[in-house]
Amino acid sequence: MLVCTLREWFDRPGGEPPAWWAAQRDPVVGRALRLLHAEPVAPWTVAALADRTGVSRSTLAKRFADLVGEPPLTYLTRWRMTLAADLLLERDAATVADVARAVGYSDPFGFSAAFKRVRGANPSEFRRRAGAVTAGGP
Repeated sequence: MLVCTLREWFDRPGGEPPAWWAAQRDPVVGRALRLLHAEPVAPWTVAALADRTGVSRSTLAKRFADLVGEPPLTYLTRWRMTLAADLLLERDAATVADVARAVGYSDPFGFSAAFKRVRGANPSEFRRRAGAVTAGGP
């Protein structure tokens, strides 16, 4: 039902779907997006993604950037950080290392640096701020 609602919303006159939504219709980029979403913890490289989509690295990189607005691995990092943010909020007992592994990072320090770069706060700070907001704090 959600997908149908989104399609209706984006297809209305003046509707502006996000780039990733429209890119799903492309046979190459759409397949790459489905792979990244289905297997976010996989050790993706542009070469591996290109191989799985049946095109060269340069073709994938160009088409992906043109249609999505950013390179494939930048998109993957943002997607992983979105998943990580959800896990940090949903799993109180999960450590930063647990969340890092769950989204494809073997090193919690590298994960923390990437999370801070993308989300503007380190994972622990993000979790504290979100907890304060849901508890009615500042």
